[in-house]
Parts: sequence; C-alpha cells; structure tokens
Amino acid sequence: QLQLVESGGGLVQPGGSLRLSCVVSGFISSYYAIGWFRQAPGKEREGVSCIASSDANIYYAHSVAGRFTISRDNAKNTVHLQMNSLKSEDTAVYYCAAAQRIGALNDDRLYDYWGQGTQVTVSS
Repeated sequence: QLQLVESGGGLVQPGGSLRLSCVVSGFISSYYAIGWFRQAPGKEREGVSCIASSDANIYYAHSVAGRFTISRDNAKNTVHLQMNSLKSEDTAVYYCAAAQRIGALNDDRLYDYWGQGTQVTVSS
C-alpha cells in the first residue's frame, strides 16, 4: 500500500521559514500530482500547493503565492514545500497527498492517498 510520510513541521516565529518534506513509497513520477493541503482548527481543508508530474502545472493558493515554493526530487521520491515569511494564519496541520486521476490540482477529491500530517505552528 502506498505510504506518504511528512516531516519538517514545528514551531516557528512569524517571518521565519520551514521546509516540509513528503517521502512517497512509490515512484512519484507515476502519479498525476502530489499536493500539500492544510487544515486549521475549525476550518475546512484547503489546497496549499500542488505539482503535476510534468512539472509544467503547479498550483499555489493565493494566500501563499510568492512565499511558498514546491519542488520535486524524483530520485528520492520526495516532494518539498519551502515556506518562507510565515504568518500566524499559516498555522495548521499540513498533509501530503498523491493523485492518480487527472483533474484540478487543488481539488482534494482528486487525491486518493494521504499522509498522517505534520503540525506547523507560527507564533511568537
């Protein structure tokens, strides 16, 4: 069974940076897309950033564009999310997910496989 394992979360002050990593048990190039989603307490899950296997199609939520960068390392079956200029509103559990079907990158219904999540807390 496919496994996705996130790491890199933690506590950081506003304006700081974190780098999340998602290691996929299979070949990430075999999936249509790998995405990062987040869910804050009392809020719905939202797409943060997603990358298609072709790398030509990348999605960023408006709230993170210009601050977050998604990247792939096919040799290590890993997808990273570099998060800079973090804000308190970025506080959430961040999930990595993999999709095999083709569709809108930020639609969480597209994703069949999910990691356990990693907590990101931005606070002074």
